[in-house]
Amino acid sequence: MSDNRARDIEQAPPNAPEAPPTDESPAPRRVLVIQSHPDDAEFMCAGTVAKWVQEGAEAHYCSITSGDKGTADPGLSAPEIATIREREQRNACTVLGVKSVIFLGYLDATLVADLALRRELTRVIRRIKPDVLMCQDPTMRFSGQRYINHPDHLAAGEAALAAVFPSSRDHKTFPELLDEGLEPHITPEIYIYGAKEADIWVDISSAIDTKIAALKEHVSQVGGGDPTERMYEWGRETARLHPDRPVDFGEFAESFKYMNLGS
Repeated sequence: MSDNRARDIEQAPPNAPEAPPTDESPAPRRVLVIQSHPDDAEFMCAGTVAKWVQEGAEAHYCSITSGDKGTADPGLSAPEIATIREREQRNACTVLGVKSVIFLGYLDATLVADLALRRELTRVIRRIKPDVLMCQDPTMRFSGQRYINHPDHLAAGEAALAAVFPSSRDHKTFPELLDEGLEPHITPEIYIYGAKEADIWVDISSAIDTKIAALKEHVSQVGGGDPTERMYEWGRETARLHPDRPVDFGEFAESFKYMNLGS
């Protein structure tokens, strides 16, 4: 157990909100989205990102890999695929109004949540200083009888959560980052997307078309098909799963596991 165990317990602040934010809550000031591959966020959380940007938030993306294995075309090399997918991600972020995109350059399909990756993500968090972090769920290994989650998604989620707590917070963790001028930072709120156990729903009805437009920029992944109806149905189904859906809640939603670490 950590020598800081008492302080770790106290990390759940006494003034934490009694309930997660609602659609009446103000948009966060600065958002950092961490994903394993280009397009992960467009599928799972870009409606929420677009909504917050529309409401004045500053959003940043960090893609750990560039998706260099993401093709069925044996004639394309891994560097060629990475170049294509980075361009597609930048285009998608332009559609969403995202301020910056960081590519860490890890290889697709071999991601491991080791200390090197945790350090890289700690560096990004301390540099961006978000008040909301969005990341993948490291516990969502499979769903139903037809879906096995990509191991990179799990590794990205594990490394992101370890980076946000405790690594980004503590002076003594990765002290070399202090030499880079990167002081500790506490990220108050975490939205875990693709969550096994969601407990917060965001009405994205005002941003669903922006989400879909961003997803369409990933031409190498969606191909000649139009994802519009699929995304509409996902959004409707997610909204239907809201256990306490307000009467005025919109047609489309994204859901998350929400955590508040205080400030």
